Amino acid sequence: MILTTRPTDPLRSLQTGNWFKLICGASSQHIPTIRSCAIAYAIAGADCIDLAADPAIIIAVKDAIVSIQTHYPNVNPWLMVSLNDGEDPHFRKAEFDPNHCPSDCDRPCEKVCPTNAIQFSSKSSGVIDELCYGCGRCLPICPIQSIQARSYVYKPEIIVPTVLDLGIDAIEIHTQIGRSADFATLWQTLKPHLHHLKLIAVSCPDGPGMVEYLQALNQIISPSGLPCAFIWQTDGRPMSGDIGDGATRACIKLGQKVLALGLPGFVQLAGGTNDHTVEKLTQLGLFPPQPQTRHLAGIAYGSYARSQLQSVLTELEQRSSNQLEQHPDLLEESVKIATNLIAPLKSYSSKNLLTST
Repeated sequence: MILTTRPTDPLRSLQTGNWFKLICGASSQHIPTIRSCAIAYAIAGADCIDLAADPAIIIAVKDAIVSIQTHYPNVNPWLMVSLNDGEDPHFRKAEFDPNHCPSDCDRPCEKVCPTNAIQFSSKSSGVIDELCYGCGRCLPICPIQSIQARSYVYKPEIIVPTVLDLGIDAIEIHTQIGRSADFATLWQTLKPHLHHLKLIAVSCPDGPGMVEYLQALNQIISPSGLPCAFIWQTDGRPMSGDIGDGATRACIKLGQKVLALGLPGFVQLAGGTNDHTVEKLTQLGLFPPQPQTRHLAGIAYGSYARSQLQSVLTELEQRSSNQLEQHPDLLEESVKIATNLIAPLKSYSSKNLLTST
């Protein structure tokens, strides 16, 4: 089986409305998982891969992309890192002391964790830090309310030069309503580096005053005058795409709301996206984009995209390997799975990507 790929043209994808971004997670630090997801979705046609601003992760993914370009020269997604201008659910880790857990607890936190980051064993118990990406599902269900969130904020003056030296193509700023002063401070730190980037994005969840807040950010940013592409990422229901098809409704509703503002720049969905998203966009007449009309530029997939590859990731771990490309059967399976998610947005068939010889 040979996997054939289509040329990656991220800017063109934004313009035509079939941009696909893989979100590995601003707090996700499990390099084997991130590496495998990046390989599978890059081969399947992802335009961009969003990573934590961690040099070890960036280097691992860049090396992984280089390792597959020998066989798949068309694979060249943009690499993005995320920053925050204050506390944000994407930039946190769960933590608790397992010694405080009642012996008769049925451990609902362990059951609800989507990445098996919460474990109880003779070797180690508690939160496996690199596996936790901050979804927060464990926080409200602990019977004794023992689980806490540990938040952090990146210092852009330290992080930005480092990630740019590693060849990052894009930066995304996570902000929230009411933080325009903090955003402006972060933006001033970024401005001298914008000419090194191919893309800058701003991600904001919905809430009272969101319209006015985005309009204020627009005045700070002036997207039409930037030396690179710009995206408004609408974060409908953060980190919830793997929960169910209902999660995508809030995502699309917010996308429509931001699109209607007519702000300069592209508008891209995130937060609650899954395999129902393109279908619902089609039902609403929002996809495929109509000529000469303002349209959504694309979709970012995070927790759902990762969950789809869980069987492959588990098998790879059982083989004591973190080199997906060295296992042809698992590589083929992972790319088929990734293509099934990407193909509806890209409007091509997975049969056109996977050909036997």
